[in-house]
Amino acid sequence: MRKKYIIGLIAIASLVVSSCVTNKGNLSYFENVDEVDVSKGIGLNDYSIKIVPDDELKIVITSQVPEATIAYNLPLANYASQSTVTATSSPAIQTYVVDKQGYITMPVLGKIQVAGKTTDEVGAEILAEISKDVKDPFVEVAFVGFKVNVLGEVKEPGTKLVSKERYSIFDALADAKDLTEYGKRENVMLIREENGAKHIYRFNLNDVKTLESPYFYLKQNDVIYVEPNKIKQENSKYNQNNSYKISVVSTVVSACSVIASLVIAMFIK
Repeated sequence: MRKKYIIGLIAIASLVVSSCVTNKGNLSYFENVDEVDVSKGIGLNDYSIKIVPDDELKIVITSQVPEATIAYNLPLANYASQSTVTATSSPAIQTYVVDKQGYITMPVLGKIQVAGKTTDEVGAEILAEISKDVKDPFVEVAFVGFKVNVLGEVKEPGTKLVSKERYSIFDALADAKDLTEYGKRENVMLIREENGAKHIYRFNLNDVKTLESPYFYLKQNDVIYVEPNKIKQENSKYNQNNSYKISVVSTVVSACSVIASLVIAMFIK
């Protein structure tokens, strides 16, 4: 009888352990990668970012003759006062914040509409204008940086400062040190502002087709939210219920203690 009882306990324990392991789910990405012909390439998406108001741009203008482009690199205040600056082989790096109307104001060139364009497009337009007066100029336009917020079930949630234009959802998750084991991989949320309105898109990180999503590459001020899976939610409910029960028991015990003290005091008198 005792032997059967022990065997029964072992069987129950095995089922519990097995259940726990199964509930954790598969923590790998791209479970269906073998179903896709990867030889043709996957995820050949356009990662270029459109400039929006409040972006900060770095613009460098130079040429084989530094004196010919020095005026284009002057700070606006210096240019307005016609301050003299000695030309050097290393051009000054100026940054410009895009105003609410989508413009930047540069020395010599004046106001330039940049919102809705890529840095390459803006660079090409500036190059075309400068080429009218300068021989063989070089123009570099780049983002100073932008931010992406990663929240939820990741190991290091928070704001991630991005210094490159090609920045994907996996770059963001890597900067957040990956998902926790409680992250819901099949339903990761992207919140993006477009034309003044918030839009929500979703990723299934278990599906290799995520690489082909038009939202795979992130933009300024995107928010990535990783939802907790059922295990984390159930654990949270369990902990809340336990905390409530402990609180109730503690209150009852305290009340009983007070009542007992009063009864003892009455009898002593």
